[in-house]
Amino acid sequence: MSKRLSPQLQHITEDACCETHLEPIQLFCDVDQITLCSKCFQSQEHKHHMVCGIQEAAENYRKLFQEILNTSREKLEAAKSILTDEQERMGMIQEEEQNFRKMIESEYSMRLRLLNEECELNLQRERECMSDLNLREGLLNQAIKLATELEEMFQEMLQRLSHVGTENMKKLKENEARVSEQICSLQKLTTELEKKCGEGALALLKNAKYSLERSRSLLLERLEPAHITDLSLCHIRGFSSMFRVLQRHLTLDPETAHPCLALSEDLRTVQLRHGQQDGAGNPGRLDFSATVLAAESFTSGRHYWEVDVEKATRWQVGIYHGSADTKGSTARASGEKVLLTGSVMETEWTLWVFPPLKRLFLKKKLDTVGVFLDYEHGQISFYNVTETSLIYTFSHCAFQGALRPVFSLCIPNGDTSPDSLTISPQYGPSCDATVSP
Repeated sequence: MSKRLSPQLQHITEDACCETHLEPIQLFCDVDQITLCSKCFQSQEHKHHMVCGIQEAAENYRKLFQEILNTSREKLEAAKSILTDEQERMGMIQEEEQNFRKMIESEYSMRLRLLNEECELNLQRERECMSDLNLREGLLNQAIKLATELEEMFQEMLQRLSHVGTENMKKLKENEARVSEQICSLQKLTTELEKKCGEGALALLKNAKYSLERSRSLLLERLEPAHITDLSLCHIRGFSSMFRVLQRHLTLDPETAHPCLALSEDLRTVQLRHGQQDGAGNPGRLDFSATVLAAESFTSGRHYWEVDVEKATRWQVGIYHGSADTKGSTARASGEKVLLTGSVMETEWTLWVFPPLKRLFLKKKLDTVGVFLDYEHGQISFYNVTETSLIYTFSHCAFQGALRPVFSLCIPNGDTSPDSLTISPQYGPSCDATVSP
């Protein structure tokens, strides 16, 4: 419903008169966005319009402009922050692409070594069985074929990685240009609004509604980082069949178990204990987290083991190098570790590797983690056993001394949940863990 006000005539500093009636301008029609004199106010044209005094209208619009100015300044700062982040991400994704490329190349070299070794084992068996030359030639041809297929698969992975990296860089550059353009528009808008807020009543009311709507429309434009593809989606599929040969029989070492942990009788499962026990008398016990080490250690060779993490909401698996004989948690915490960490918070699933700490992308929760260690080549790799895909590889590590598998349910903070980790049973032949296979 329209409303006609009976405004009190207000004095304004501008020397302005109505061109039609030559009367002082003292009113403002918000509907038509024009100034009025007292005679204009009496006309039928403005009978049902919202009309008020010049100063009142100016102050109302000044408040609105000031609100938009504040929003504009905030959005300008947000846009500058996004621009800085996008420029940093360009360098980060280039570095990340190089890391993934090295990881793919490292995985290829490892699989090729294992494939060649498997071929040698097969040929050795045939020689021992005094098989005919045709069979041996067939094995060689099969090995060559598998090696060719392996190379083609990894070349395809490198090409896919390069394509994703190129697309990511393109998206970031396009967004950088878009955000830069928005920053220019916001800077211009901020300057205009600052000027508008400082103007006198008549100047401020000129095209006020249009300026207000235009300013609001500019602020409605969305500002957000570019959506790029996580490079960890470029999964390396498949396992080496030698993993089963290299799989080790591991057990947990009760002497190193954190007091909050309980171990199963077969020493393959660890879970949180309802009542924490005193760890006195066990100088090798690890007190810095809910951690336990394997009884076996590795000083050379290649080794593989699997861990069921399905029943754990927070867990870590990997290798540990450090003295477990020094009394005091600070000394034990200083040991070197290479870890894969998983956690579930309600429905959100996160995965990290360390060192350095890096978050990985995974579509769904892991059930079983495979760990492969190549001592001489300084490599440790983590696998999604269910999906038969590589999660992450650390290469060119300088291993020294004995390495021990580590298992953790993380710091429990009094939690009595039924979380547990289980070392999967061995499929391959038993082998001394301290000797290279």
